[in-house]
Amino acid sequence: MTQNKGKALIIGAGIAGLSSAYYLLQKGWQVEILEQNDLTDNCSYGNAGMIVPSHFTPLAAPGVVAQGIRWMFDSKSPFYVKPSLNANLISWGLKFLKHSNQKHVDHSAAAIRDLNLASSRLYNEIAQKDEFDFELHQNGILMLYKTEKVAQEEIELAHKAIKMGLPVDILDKKGIQKLEPNTQLDVIGGVNYKCDGHMNPMKLMKQMISYLKNNGVIFHPHHKVTGFETFGNHIKAVIANDKQFTADRFIMTGGSFLPELAQKAGIKIQLMPGKGYSFMHKPENPLNTLEHAALLLEARVAVTPMNGQIRFGGTMELASHQDKINMRRVEGIVRSIPGYLPDFQVKIPKESEIWFGYRPCAPDGLPYLGQSSKLNNLIIAGGGGMMGLSLGPIFGKTVSELANEEKPTADIRIFNPERFS
Repeated sequence: MTQNKGKALIIGAGIAGLSSAYYLLQKGWQVEILEQNDLTDNCSYGNAGMIVPSHFTPLAAPGVVAQGIRWMFDSKSPFYVKPSLNANLISWGLKFLKHSNQKHVDHSAAAIRDLNLASSRLYNEIAQKDEFDFELHQNGILMLYKTEKVAQEEIELAHKAIKMGLPVDILDKKGIQKLEPNTQLDVIGGVNYKCDGHMNPMKLMKQMISYLKNNGVIFHPHHKVTGFETFGNHIKAVIANDKQFTADRFIMTGGSFLPELAQKAGIKIQLMPGKGYSFMHKPENPLNTLEHAALLLEARVAVTPMNGQIRFGGTMELASHQDKINMRRVEGIVRSIPGYLPDFQVKIPKESEIWFGYRPCAPDGLPYLGQSSKLNNLIIAGGGGMMGLSLGPIFGKTVSELANEEKPTADIRIFNPERFS
């Protein structure tokens, strides 16, 4: 630890907030974290736990709109936009349409790749510490497909990844099956992104909170921010639970609640919460284990081995926050599994066994990461969408560099948090 640089106040205890605290500590900052919930559940806990340099194509990409329109009329489909006259959704949708083109993909791909690769390296460093054991496996993620159409699309994407310097294997049915000797794969082939990995996000989050507490970080759970006190272009204090919290630097990492949080500070950030579901499955036959995490491409289902079990997750439901579980969407996940993994007899879980969370999705598919130009002591880190956990450490390291007025390790110019203001 270096000499005290001052006090940093982080809003949000997801992976971006915890990672920011982790790296700010290393730079000698005193850190406090405000969290509106109780530190036991947010989008960072129940996701697929994937580290994804392979995801260099933003959500707003060619073909997504046409596919999404087809899926919207099926209540069990992987992607759903709830029809609404909500002004935020309409504004988000128009910007999404504007960015759903090849030019945007080509312009963004290298920056997204580099951000994920930097974050992956940081995960390796964290995992070396004695305080951490979160089942990190940097052994690749398998993209599995059953149809020639999806095979053609995925192989084309794999060739782009190879041109971008990522280690990728394109495999036929026999080759992909060889990577998973303990369970049958009913697919025609797959792509192994050897640059990817997976972990147990629940273990990571709990160990990170424990590490931060043991090193002096103060947590304030059940503290929802209701306002900001500003003077000119400077934040003086944050108001939560009718109390003032002062600091030298303020870090906003509010996940899918980032827009309303930013609005309280007079900043416009566009996000829609993308609701996703996951549940754990214990194979009846303990020999039916998976060596790799995988994506079942046609079904858009994520599969991750964790602690002797399998986490299945999926769906993207763009709508306002609401806590009701849509069982038809969970059924869609369950019914797709045996088509790829016939050895896994997965039953529809009880509602109490289902986790759901909200991916913070920007209309151009890019995260928000950088120093605010309107408030000179505010740093914003969020909007990772389906890459949120993957990007956690590089978000945190970048926040610490910006707080110290250092040049960021990563090139973050394209991720300007006020680009839609």
